[in-house]
Amino acid sequence: MGVAVTVAVSGRPRSGAVPPPLGAVEAAGLGVPDVLTRLGSGTQGLAEGEAARRLGIVGANAVRSYRARPWPVLLSQLRSPLLILLAVTALASAFLGQVSDAVIIGVILVASVGLGFANEYKAAKTAEALHSSIHHRCVVRRDGHPRDLDVAGLVPGDVVDLQLGQVVPADLRLLDVAGLECDESVLTGESMPTEKSVKPVPAGTPLAELTSCALMGTVVRAGSGSGVVVATGGAAEFGRIALGLGQRQPETEFQVGLRKFSLLLVRVAGVLTGAIFIINVALHKPVIDALLFSLSIAVGISPQLLPAVVSTSLAAGSRQLARRKVLVKRLVCIEDLGDVDVLFTDKTGTLTEGSLRFMRSTGPDGRADEEPLLLGLICNEAVVEDGRAVGGNPLDVALWDSPAAAGQQAALARCHRLATLPFDHERRLVSVLTEDDRGHRMVITKGAPEGLLKRCTSVPTAAQTALDSEFAAGNRVIAVATKEAAGQSSLTPADEQDLAFRGILVFLDPPKPTARAALQRLAGLGVTVKILTGDNPAVAAKVCADLGLPPGQVATGADIDRAGDRLADLLAHTTVFARVSPEHKAQIVAAQRATGTDVAFLGDGVNDAIALHAADVGISVDSATDVAKDAADVLLLEKDLDVLADGVMGGRQIFANTIKYVLMGTSSNFGNMFSAAGASIFLAFLPMLPSQILLNNLLYDSSQLAIPTDEVDPELVAQPTRWDLGFIRKFMLFFGPVSSVFDFVTFGIMLWVFHAGPVLFHTGWFVESLATQTLVIFVIRTRRIPFFRSRPSVPLVLAAFAVVIVGAVLPFTPLGHVLGFGPLPGPFFLALAGIVVCYLLLIEIGKFWFYRLYQAPAAAEPRHRTAGFRVHRRAARFTTHTLRLARGRPPVRQMPASLGSGADR
Repeated sequence: MGVAVTVAVSGRPRSGAVPPPLGAVEAAGLGVPDVLTRLGSGTQGLAEGEAARRLGIVGANAVRSYRARPWPVLLSQLRSPLLILLAVTALASAFLGQVSDAVIIGVILVASVGLGFANEYKAAKTAEALHSSIHHRCVVRRDGHPRDLDVAGLVPGDVVDLQLGQVVPADLRLLDVAGLECDESVLTGESMPTEKSVKPVPAGTPLAELTSCALMGTVVRAGSGSGVVVATGGAAEFGRIALGLGQRQPETEFQVGLRKFSLLLVRVAGVLTGAIFIINVALHKPVIDALLFSLSIAVGISPQLLPAVVSTSLAAGSRQLARRKVLVKRLVCIEDLGDVDVLFTDKTGTLTEGSLRFMRSTGPDGRADEEPLLLGLICNEAVVEDGRAVGGNPLDVALWDSPAAAGQQAALARCHRLATLPFDHERRLVSVLTEDDRGHRMVITKGAPEGLLKRCTSVPTAAQTALDSEFAAGNRVIAVATKEAAGQSSLTPADEQDLAFRGILVFLDPPKPTARAALQRLAGLGVTVKILTGDNPAVAAKVCADLGLPPGQVATGADIDRAGDRLADLLAHTTVFARVSPEHKAQIVAAQRATGTDVAFLGDGVNDAIALHAADVGISVDSATDVAKDAADVLLLEKDLDVLADGVMGGRQIFANTIKYVLMGTSSNFGNMFSAAGASIFLAFLPMLPSQILLNNLLYDSSQLAIPTDEVDPELVAQPTRWDLGFIRKFMLFFGPVSSVFDFVTFGIMLWVFHAGPVLFHTGWFVESLATQTLVIFVIRTRRIPFFRSRPSVPLVLAAFAVVIVGAVLPFTPLGHVLGFGPLPGPFFLALAGIVVCYLLLIEIGKFWFYRLYQAPAAAEPRHRTAGFRVHRRAARFTTHTLRLARGRPPVRQMPASLGSGADR
């Protein structure tokens, strides 16, 4: 901390070749003039033309790029070992004379891969558009003027301004600092912020002690400064680490569940495939035919289009959420948003309007007094242009823009600020050293009343009474104090002692009109809302009570410290946590997660970053500080709990529709494959040709691609839902045999009623199995009575019946003959109708008893973050996109919302 230190060096940007690389370690040991000379730059930065030329040579300031490329998507479709083995076996059968069968299998495989590719590539394009909509910008000096620039456009030699809450956009050699401290834990693991200066460090200084540099990916925790870019992208220290971790993102909870489910089906498919192959070979059937048939069965039961169904669901969900003002950084985060059990949020802007209004100032005797107002205007960090506040802490902006402030302009003109001790979240204070036109110097301090009053020599009883009254009314309060400073020229935290109390400033932040309904809606979704605030406990409790959120026991930071290992007990009956520090917030979030619940945290300040990282789902707002947006998984374009409720609902709807496909694949589809294994024992021929099995699977999967459009019953989104492999396994073992029963009924009808040979038998079972496994979606998709109490979407109805009709008509076409089908007798379709109706009725009855008997498991185990999680997450802000490398434009002057002396920080 301390007075601003600036090294002024004139320099003229040079043209020509780009200067040789200069790493942070080397730059830290050089003086500022030497660094600027090496980089061909100056304190006023580069010229626009020179910066553009360098960008074309050194490339974007990014460690990753994101573009939807068709070839990687196609290769992901071809990575299935089953598909490759089936294609090789089909090729072998062609060499053995079965050319037509091999061609048919090949065509169906190409169609299946093409269907998956088309849907996944469309989802990848949606993700690309999502990436391009999320921008990270910084203020850079070009041609001697500040410009607002995408961080990807930075080049060595650029001069960048740093503010509280900002993520450092590149490796910088510092030019000036004002109490600058950086959190470098993402690089060094050190939890304490590092104080910065402009003085060179000795040669050989380790990375954790480069005090003259601000390193890419670290966070400005206090103060401000500026620096010249010495390294960008993969050449920066953070870039090297991020590149070393590779492109693969850490798995979300949804992806873990998806992977475990896929492994379950692979094991089932392996058992069935092996058993069917052994049975057919033992019955002396041709080995190639038996192998093709077995592999086709494996392909049929494997979740081949599950990635496409999931991708389609997530892509559609992201578009819906974007229309509801919710942006997800990665598509899979939508599912995790739907898992949320507990939401921790701050009070300002979520429960309250967030539009602060200055009401009054009172003196030490509790009576109206304008002196605290004048002192508060002098000790103010608002960014002011033409007499208007254009940025800064909301409390400072509200004070400056109040009508009462207009009458103090003449008095303000007589004062001059000599030094500033910026606000931080540990002191919860801001102080200035001022001098008036008579040479009188004074320290003015303002901030949270509890902390400031302890630093005062005395506080009148009337002042404490007035303070308690304002807190009880739910008003925001800032205390003001002063201290004589004759001959003083700098400020340190030690100067914030032995102060004289001068009064309070009172602000109104009324409850948001929509907050009560939003809280009720979240409660209806099974989400418990808890408040984490830096505000006074009485104020927080009053606001919650006014909005119908029972505050219960209100705990403070001191209570959390005293709780120690018993923090979980405190969480159980506490709704409001007041006067909490950033570390307390993270501690509370971690303790809640340890209970087995999924936790979301909504925050927008630099002090919220630790808790955002600790939560299962970090949520921030578009107007938040850089570090908060960087730490978040989800961004709200509007800070409104109702918008968040839309996001939770959307996540659960997508998960519910994904589970519909999963249950389909593990019940009727599994049953059909089980039937094939059984039929192999007593039939002299294969129950269905390999090409017919693959076609059956392709048509069935095509109908399921409409599932993302389906309606979801209210009870399926009323509570958080998670992957439950035990439930899926029981569902498969319960409903799979029911499907097989009707397959064997079909076998009996074909053999004993229609006296079918191989062609007619293949055709009859193909049509029956396709009809039953496709139409059962209308029963499985809901726990209610289908159509009467739960109606499917129109696209799903059309897709399902279209596929059934195609399957029924196909045997009568020339293509059917090529595929080995033959015309079916008319009475078969009467039998088919009876089989389908009885099957759906039996499934409906079974569904009723299954859900009555099934017991959901206890709370899930808390998830654990993988190694490199924080680096991966922060590296996302250094991702380039071709649409984003625009030239700099004049900046909008903004100060991070975490600045200032707000009492609730």
